[in-house]
Amino acid sequence: MHTAPHPLDIKLQKRSRKLQISFSDGSLFELTAEYLRVFSPSAEVQGHGGGECMLISGKQAVNIDQIEPVGRYAVRLVFDDGHNTGLYTWPILYDLGLKHESNWRRYLTRLAAAGQRRSSAKSNDEPQEYEEQT
Repeated sequence: MHTAPHPLDIKLQKRSRKLQISFSDGSLFELTAEYLRVFSPSAEVQGHGGGECMLISGKQAVNIDQIEPVGRYAVRLVFDDGHNTGLYTWPILYDLGLKHESNWRRYLTRLAAAGQRRSSAKSNDEPQEYEEQT
């Protein structure tokens, strides 16, 4: 029986607003707070039914204030915008790491199609360019 990879180490890098996670299979992911926030496993983001998750915009500057362990299977991320309801289980974190590039591309496409921005700044400046996070 094959067991799913589990985290060996989770490090919050507050200055760069990234969560670095190393898994038991050797995978290492650096996921931004923005990415984790807009793909939160919470009902607020995922919705209460099937289909595409809610489009969350304006989270480019969000950060993670706290990481709270939940048993031996998950962490709760407390974001500085007050969001704290999603449980990031090990399989969810691993999947977010594996699918980071495709998830991020899809998010930026949906954001642009909806006329939304990553930044919460309300200005009359030129529209900001959307940069892919790696």
